[in-house]
Amino acid sequence: MIFRLGTRGSPLALTQAGMTRDALVAAHPGLEVELVTVRTTGDRVQDRALAEIGGKALWTKELDRALLDGEVDACVHSMKDVETIRPAEIAIAAMLPRADVRDRLIGAASIADLPPGAIVGSSSPRRRAQLLRLRPDLRIILFRGNVDTRLAKLAAGEADATLLAAAGLDRLGRHDTGQAIPIDQMLPAPSQAAVGIEVRAGSPAAALVAAIDDAPTSKAVLTERAFLAALGAGCHSPVGALARIVEGGIGLRAQLLAEDGSEAVEGEQQGADGAIVAAALARDLLGRAPESVRRLFGG
Repeated sequence: MIFRLGTRGSPLALTQAGMTRDALVAAHPGLEVELVTVRTTGDRVQDRALAEIGGKALWTKELDRALLDGEVDACVHSMKDVETIRPAEIAIAAMLPRADVRDRLIGAASIADLPPGAIVGSSSPRRRAQLLRLRPDLRIILFRGNVDTRLAKLAAGEADATLLAAAGLDRLGRHDTGQAIPIDQMLPAPSQAAVGIEVRAGSPAAALVAAIDDAPTSKAVLTERAFLAALGAGCHSPVGALARIVEGGIGLRAQLLAEDGSEAVEGEQQGADGAIVAAALARDLLGRAPESVRRLFGG
């Protein structure tokens, strides 16, 4: 049997697809897995922010079509790039073990060490807002592209520093690139560092892929996604969130910010059921958020 695994064509996407292939083969000896590269709109358009040209669907819509048309049996995604609300015909069947959730700063030893008025390249509303909250003097410019593209822009002097996910750098073998930013200083994006595999709902592939699911990662990431759903947050909304397995259930910490970082609200909740915890924390934060924050989250 040949199992067709859809993936984007960036070096990181192909690395993550290779990790998924290896996990599937280990779980199902004799299974032959073929990687099918699908070019997405997000890969083609690099000069504008995602929120301006269609949001996270730019990473998924071509892969969704290939999956629903039967061209592939499953698709591999960086879960932070997957829209909160997915088509009913598509199901998340598994997640690989989560990697380092932190961001890394490239170009300085720490955020405090950036020179006054430093230019930082980033396309993330969350990173922009968090940086400006810590350092209102910074100038944030648009940086799009894969890891190598962003590092090349930095090397060319287009910015003084940039931020990248530690997980992506590690998966590409760049373990020594950048300085990890403590979670207490910058909460990661919801689902950061998680790789998910989607299938057609009810297809035979669902059970096959479920064999490689890392349950703690799935529980945490689904809680973070439930939190986004409860907020009504989109790709333009500056939000950090991190769920972790704790004794008796799951704990969720989150932060909502104004676009310019001038105001923010944060909090924590924990309980036995991730969906209940997510909804409770969303209500709490929206209830306490200033207007400049609440208007970004459907409040």
